[in-house]
Amino acid sequence: MNKVLLIGNVGKEPEVKYYDADQAVAQFSLATTERGYVLPNGTRVPDRTDWHNIVVWRELAKITEKYVHKGDKICIEGRIRYRFYDDKKGIRHYVTEIYAENMELLTPRNASSAKPQAVDASQHQGAGVNKIDTQDDALPF
Repeated sequence: MNKVLLIGNVGKEPEVKYYDADQAVAQFSLATTERGYVLPNGTRVPDRTDWHNIVVWRELAKITEKYVHKGDKICIEGRIRYRFYDDKKGIRHYVTEIYAENMELLTPRNASSAKPQAVDASQHQGAGVNKIDTQDDALPF
């Protein structure tokens, strides 16, 4: 099973690209921090921050474009993916990405909405529900 759950802060404004008949893909970085602590012998272990590359597809990408901003706290549930590419100099680069399937916005939008909003890959439109297939592995770039 390939399942990742991250809670962290958005590191930069999401970059959204549109392709094929109004389909979207969004990418942004997410910082997760493991808090430091003090060992029984007095040794201090500092905070550790890890950066993750998040990729969001289709309707979830459009929601990301509207509501996710640098500094926001969010929860991402998805799959971990590895890929590589060769640059112009022939150097191979390895990339680890999280393909988001669900997202929960944890930063309140205003004082009256202190309740987090959950955003699933299944989006409601009108009276019906449109399921979004997040299993497509084709990259538009």
